[in-house]
Amino acid sequence: MATAKKAIHFPLMENEESKSNGLHPLKDLTKRITEIFGPSGHEQLVRDFIRDEIKGMVDEIRVDALGNLIARKKGTGATPRKKIMLAAHMDEIGVIVTHVDEKGFLRFAPIGGVNPINLNGSRCRFANGVTGVFGREVKNTSNTEVKLDKMFIDVGATNAVDSTIGVGDAAGFWRDFADLGDRIVSKAMDDRIGCVVLIETLKQLKKSIDDVYFVFTVQEEVGLRGATTSAFGVQPDLAIAVDVTGTGDTPEANRMAIALGKGPAIKVKDSGMLAHPAVKNLLADTAKEAKIPYQFEVLVGGTTDAMAMQTTREGVPAGCLSIPTRYIHSPSEMVDFNDVQNAVKLLVATLSKAVRLE
Repeated sequence: MATAKKAIHFPLMENEESKSNGLHPLKDLTKRITEIFGPSGHEQLVRDFIRDEIKGMVDEIRVDALGNLIARKKGTGATPRKKIMLAAHMDEIGVIVTHVDEKGFLRFAPIGGVNPINLNGSRCRFANGVTGVFGREVKNTSNTEVKLDKMFIDVGATNAVDSTIGVGDAAGFWRDFADLGDRIVSKAMDDRIGCVVLIETLKQLKKSIDDVYFVFTVQEEVGLRGATTSAFGVQPDLAIAVDVTGTGDTPEANRMAIALGKGPAIKVKDSGMLAHPAVKNLLADTAKEAKIPYQFEVLVGGTTDAMAMQTTREGVPAGCLSIPTRYIHSPSEMVDFNDVQNAVKLLVATLSKAVRLE
């Protein structure tokens, strides 16, 4: 049984460097939230960070039994008002320790969709601040053979007794934020960038006709679990997930009509859901009216919280606004900063008017 470790709040510490780093405020928010530890099932630090960011801007804020953060902004329209739910997941993919050998090397299992090709030589970080390096067995394996059960984590321990990490401890990728100008790179853009979009939308949304629920969900990467329970509780009349999507704009990429810098992507379909046509059209028509660039997304593999929200109770008209992202589920996920800002503009424009599904 693993010994409980006290989580270190290292990503949340404010210092003179963070106050004077010269980043655009939205980039600074992205840096701070992506560098927080938060694999699926371990979202507490992310939740605390978001709650501090949005307190005072909503009429009600609560945490449900599973750990979802649910914030309600009351509408100005006459009752009964529609309930609109926006969802972005707080969790990131990660790993969990299954065994510590006599030399202190850790074996692990994935939390979410971990691709072993992204791991060798990369770093991870545990809740107590310990950094680990992913390595792989090389004896009797080829250079092209990369499997999770042939990999391990090296935390610098010399034996099992000295290891400060034990069975059941979870880790997330570790790579610091990088500002490349229009492009920004970090671990956990999936889906902290969606959380950033929701936080900034809340900040910019002066008023709405309808009640808007900003929901920051847990455990999306392991089965859309937070969206399932939170949507059941909120009972929305309309739901929009904000998440990442892949692109087709890198060399020899799979054909996909999504590129960085061409606007947020309005989902048409993914492997788990068909977007409600009226929700898709609402977002597209609003983008046209506001002259906001956008793309249509058809994703062959993968799905989002929209699937869970769509199928809650007797069904909910649901869609998804996606941030085009390169190198998803790697330690260095890349987005275009203009796409992020335009996603905020589109949501603010959509929510600032009476929502009608036609």
